[in-house]
Amino acid sequence: MFENKRILVTGGTGSWGHELITQLLPQQPREVIVFSRNESTQVAMSRQFEDDRLKFCIGDIRDKEALIQASQDVDYVFHLAALKHVPVCEDQPYEALKTNVIGTQNVIEAAIANEVEKVIYISTDKAANPSNFYGMTKAIGEKLIVYANLLRSKTRFVTVRGGNVLGTNGSVVHLFKSQIRQKGQVTITDMKMTRFFLTLRDAISLLFKASVESVGGEIFVMTMPTCRIVDLAEVLIEDSGVPDVKITESGIRPGEKIHEILMSDFESLTTVVYDEAYLVILPTIGIPGLREHYSHCDPVSFSSFSSEHNLMTKDEIRNILRRGGFLS
Repeated sequence: MFENKRILVTGGTGSWGHELITQLLPQQPREVIVFSRNESTQVAMSRQFEDDRLKFCIGDIRDKEALIQASQDVDYVFHLAALKHVPVCEDQPYEALKTNVIGTQNVIEAAIANEVEKVIYISTDKAANPSNFYGMTKAIGEKLIVYANLLRSKTRFVTVRGGNVLGTNGSVVHLFKSQIRQKGQVTITDMKMTRFFLTLRDAISLLFKASVESVGGEIFVMTMPTCRIVDLAEVLIEDSGVPDVKITESGIRPGEKIHEILMSDFESLTTVVYDEAYLVILPTIGIPGLREHYSHCDPVSFSSFSSEHNLMTKDEIRNILRRGGFLS
């Protein structure tokens, strides 16, 4: 799919972007354009990869003209750029709106203007029945991406929805390891809290699969394993070798849920099982040929996909952390 193609990655210096580009380059693209705001992270990334096919472009997705310029002669866009920390988006909703909603609209319009072949939008479990402003902005982003397939353009738009990815910037794994080392205690907002988890490498592999097999308008949902946050903390404490580490409870932060969901009750009515790794949520608006394309797939047999079910054992958590390179 990507051989000899030009690919634009918004937010390309972040954790997802870093791993995406690591897995993209062996697929022989002609050029990968890394579009982000931070000069120093672009310089660091350029030095790390030392690859002539990487082109770095300073810009903000809030600036449509900059996006139109960056999207010229581009075949595929991976839209990763977002304000993603729940407390930041709660405290500064105007900023989250400008980046996550207006920025996504700008990506859509820039892609259409340049006749990009396909745009892949990375979403989050927090967009399903959102309880915080971050989740709301990502849910609106999903709606915009679905609707963009009706704009009579050559560009196809698809969403890939995932949960927490281990080891990304601001990840709870880094936070817990730092707290164990520096404070001898781990702070958890609620002992009952559960989350979906996946390694970054696995997440990008699933992203590629959705990129190749999507037709436009659908939401690909990664069927991710789940765990109790307290179990994750205990595994990291056991591995650290630091004695007498305490676990304390701080209380839920504004907008935070005890359990996340990857698919809502309402969405389950139009969701099909696609392969073992995915669910595909089909939109309620009519996109020509989309339902026919997935007519061979079985509808889901459950009404909600919540992180409180099918929890990993501590051994399974240990294995996933080992795969991600977080355990010694």
